[in-house]
Amino acid sequence: MPEYGSGEISVTSAFPPRDTAPGGYMEPIRAAGAVLWRDTGAEENEVALIHRPDRGDWTLPKGKVKNGEHLLTAAVREVTEETGLRPVLGRRIPPQRYLRSGWPKQVEWWAATPLGASSFAPNDEVDVMEWVPLSEARTRLNYQHDVQVLDNFACGPLDTFPVILLRHASAGEKRNWDDNDLLRPLDEVGRADALEVADLLAAYGAPRAVTSAAARCTETVLPYSVAHNVEVRTERAFTAQPVSRSRTTFDRLGAHAAFARLLDEGEPTVVCTHGELVAELMTAALERLGAPVSQQLPLRKGAFWVMHVSVADRTLAAIERHLVRG
Repeated sequence: MPEYGSGEISVTSAFPPRDTAPGGYMEPIRAAGAVLWRDTGAEENEVALIHRPDRGDWTLPKGKVKNGEHLLTAAVREVTEETGLRPVLGRRIPPQRYLRSGWPKQVEWWAATPLGASSFAPNDEVDVMEWVPLSEARTRLNYQHDVQVLDNFACGPLDTFPVILLRHASAGEKRNWDDNDLLRPLDEVGRADALEVADLLAAYGAPRAVTSAAARCTETVLPYSVAHNVEVRTERAFTAQPVSRSRTTFDRLGAHAAFARLLDEGEPTVVCTHGELVAELMTAALERLGAPVSQQLPLRKGAFWVMHVSVADRTLAAIERHLVRG
């Protein structure tokens, strides 16, 4: 068996070839889970494994996504239900796709750390939750696709922090607002989305919140701030400045500098700003992190990017994009 750190283990493909009929497609069953890990100060970190009595197997905590459920919500819920520990999601790990009773199943994975003490109680689905050293966990798992997840987990940095760039939720049309554009509030759709965003952001713990001072931005992060006791700081450089009723301008140099400072500070952070700034802030951040730049950086209203940054060397460990409704 290869040892972690030996250089013999590499990231595996998320999509093995021909797992359905040749030339065909079957919508996969969607599931989500996490490699829950902890640093005990010993030579190896430990990961959480669960034992399912009905199948007599050892596996990683995961489960199917409910109808209408967001992947982030599903991952947090399933891991919490199966381990008794609420996970704080870290870097995203490549998904695994395999056949389950002849039907393709796709599982989305994150590295995660536990928040608080365990409340695990044996039940019909999971009768044992056990912390196991990483190398031992690899031999204990019953399924090769779980071993691949663990290998992918071990290949990347474990200590990361998220920097989240969020575009404000829907605030109606500017042309229908007669007052100062800074005061334009969220509309009904935007208010509903802000409530959803609050739960999604909490999957990453309790990142500090920095926002444009415009009402539509502060209202987008307000439910998150209240629900999770997070102080909100406004940043003028991220704020659209009205020039006339139909035109706004931005302090683009100031916005770039402010975002760079937040990256350099190395703290979990969510930044809420306007669509006009999203692509250029992402471009500058990716270049700063030594990462390739995508051509598809703009966001829909209420959507957000998550950059997982390595604590050790400030490089990009993973990046993901989420719509508010999954």
